[in-house]
Order: sequence, then C-alpha cells, then structure tokens
Amino acid sequence: MADLLVGKGLVVSYGQARGFLSARPPATVLHGVDIRVGRGETVGIVGESGSGKTTLGRALLGLVTPAAGTVLFDGTTINGLDQRAMQPFRRRMQMIFQDPMSSLNPRHTIGRILIEPILLHRLANDQAAALALVYGVLDRVGLSRGTIDRYSFELSGGQRQRVGIARAVVLRPDFVLADEIVSGLDVSTQAQVLQLLKELTSEMHLALAFISHDLSVIRSICQRVVVMHDGRVVEEGSCERVFASPSADYTRMLIDAIPLPTVDPGWLTRGAAAEVAATA
Repeated sequence: MADLLVGKGLVVSYGQARGFLSARPPATVLHGVDIRVGRGETVGIVGESGSGKTTLGRALLGLVTPAAGTVLFDGTTINGLDQRAMQPFRRRMQMIFQDPMSSLNPRHTIGRILIEPILLHRLANDQAAALALVYGVLDRVGLSRGTIDRYSFELSGGQRQRVGIARAVVLRPDFVLADEIVSGLDVSTQAQVLQLLKELTSEMHLALAFISHDLSVIRSICQRVVVMHDGRVVEEGSCERVFASPSADYTRMLIDAIPLPTVDPGWLTRGAAAEVAATA
C-alpha cells in the first residue's frame, strides 16, 4: 500500500522562556515521532490524555508547526508552506473535531456551513450546484435535507457529529483526521457514527487517522494502530497483531483496561441497527 501521508522525526514544543530571569524551558510534546498513513488505510492513534496524539494529528494537518521533522503529503513536504501554497492541500486534508458544537458556527445555518467550503474550493460553479452536492452528502450521512435550514444548537450530539462528517467529506478529500469524535456520544450513537465512517472510507477510498483513547473503538474500524506514550510511539502494527500479542508493556496496560477485552466483531453493526430501530 502506497503511503499518502508521512511524518518523519516530528518534534513539537509549546511555550518559551519569557524574560532574562525566566528558567522555564519550552515543553516538548512530541519527541521525534514517525508515522505513515497509506492510501485508503485507516490508522488508529491511541494513548492516554497527554500522550501527544492530538498534537500529532494537528502537526500532520499543518495546524501546528513542528520544531523539527517533516510532513509529506502525496510526496510533497507541506510543513513550512505559506497559506497560499497550502490551500490546494487544505481541500485534500480534512478534520472531524471532537466537539462539533464548538467547531460549528452557531450563527450560521448548516446549509451555509456546508456550502461555503464548496464555493471556496470551486467544486461547484454556483449556489445551486453547491446545494445539490450538499443534498447528496446529507442523504449519505443520514440527515434530512431540511437540516440545511437548522442551526447546530437545534441538533442532537449525534446529528451534529454527522454534520461534522458531512463537512469533511463534501470536499472529496484524500485524507481525514478524526479526533475523539465519538467520546461524547452514547454507545448506540457511537456505533452508528463509526459504522457510517467505516462505510464512507471504503466508498471514497479515504485515508483516515482515527485518534482515540479507547482501544475498543480503534479495533472496530482500524487496520493498523499506533500507540503513543509521553510524546513517543511505543508500538505500531496491525490491529490483529497488537491486540493478540502486544510488545510494549504500556500497550498491554491499555488492553487490560478495556472493559470487554474479548473482541466482539458484531457490536458495531448491532449498535447501529439498534439506533436506527429506535428512531424509526
């Protein structure tokens, strides 16, 4: 599988000494991290809070500038590019945020939130053509077309997360970063959102990096997993291998903390079906 996104030796630090008498050094969050995501591949990035997984995701998208290391997207080094040079990559690299309530403008209708990026990236010639694309993606993520006239505060948590997914995929990206997108949802809604994302990645041949602290979620949709601890990758491999025979003690600790350590491959589809039945 050819690599689409590659991070090499990524170092990210926050803060800096202030003033002559300050002895407080910058806090290094990532310590020379290497990661790759293949075309059409779903890679899980897992670790405790503070492990550096969200910072890694933002560095891969160019939202955080690494102090050292490189990020290559489709063979091009993108860290260090100015805003104009990054614009073509912005469409191809999208993010689904953990909290859709804070990432969706409460003053804009859902229609405006979805249409404006389409027009900005010139994927449609006019408002009518953009609206047709929005209707298509709303249908696909399971939201009614009337959603375009509603505001984010009028929707449930699951509906808002579907809007977040719609906003990401409507631009037809090659890579999507999903950052803890189901952590605030109940179990049945989690299953439905995850099943939708799994279907979309297959249909659109999307490369997906899925950040989570929950190994149960990672093993349900990912082919490969990257385990992070204290800003370093401590283990990487196929989900099948890592779950069956972890090589790092930290990975074993995370697996032992899963409430249901025995893999149940059917929970995702059963949970999604239960949610659909409940809303029918």
